[in-house]
Amino acid sequence: MPVASDGLYCKPGALSPLRGNVMNYRIFRPLIALALTLCATLAAAGEPADKTVADKLRAALDSPSMGLKVDTVETSVVPGLYEVQFTSGPVVYATASGDYMILGDLFSVGEDGYTNLTEKRRDGQRLEKLAQVDEKDMIIFSPEGEPRARMTVFTDVSCFYCQKLHKEVPELNKRGVEVRYLAYPRSGTGSAGYTQLVTAWCSDNRQEALTRLKNKESMPDKTCADNPVQAQYELGQQLGVRGTPALVTEEGALIPGYQSVDQLMVTLGLE
Repeated sequence: MPVASDGLYCKPGALSPLRGNVMNYRIFRPLIALALTLCATLAAAGEPADKTVADKLRAALDSPSMGLKVDTVETSVVPGLYEVQFTSGPVVYATASGDYMILGDLFSVGEDGYTNLTEKRRDGQRLEKLAQVDEKDMIIFSPEGEPRARMTVFTDVSCFYCQKLHKEVPELNKRGVEVRYLAYPRSGTGSAGYTQLVTAWCSDNRQEALTRLKNKESMPDKTCADNPVQAQYELGQQLGVRGTPALVTEEGALIPGYQSVDQLMVTLGLE
């Protein structure tokens, strides 16, 4: 599935995406032989690590002062390295002793190019977390009949590209795409955007309220005790959202930034 690299989105600060064109093929050429070896270990990857190893890595890598706590320890495709997931933190690859660790994405190398194995893991984690979100806490715009595809969108009402995407939701629905909104006030809780999102989620007609706010119409502030805005904002941060709009496909891929309807149809595998 095609994945957008540099999308158009609203963000609180600048990002520094990794550029593929800085990679020199000669650097990766020796890794091809390693990739062939890794193919034999793929089946064993992702299994829980031996308790002795897991306990040793937790003792070595847990850092309360830095807010780092090991969540899971699993085998990886690289012999001798273990995949360590920190709670609400990054994935690292560590030796069994915990004396060394690598922070960064792990790629496999094959005839078709590079595959980001770490990102594939994140895809699965995103799906697991999104599956825990009740549909009643989303603002959903559905097409007539059975959807051809569904996409989850973390949104902010004051974001220009969120407003632009929202104007194209009717066309997305017409083409069979269901849009499932989650709140992401990019300026944080307590901001004006946060208050507007709470207003939308606490309105009797959420779809209408969200549309009016994205059209820059004035609405009286509204609140309700059980609104999910803060929880969804925190969820977005856990899933790697750094700006809006941020789209998550049914396969769990995170697509940062705005795409036109035609681009989305390709991204979603519908054209």
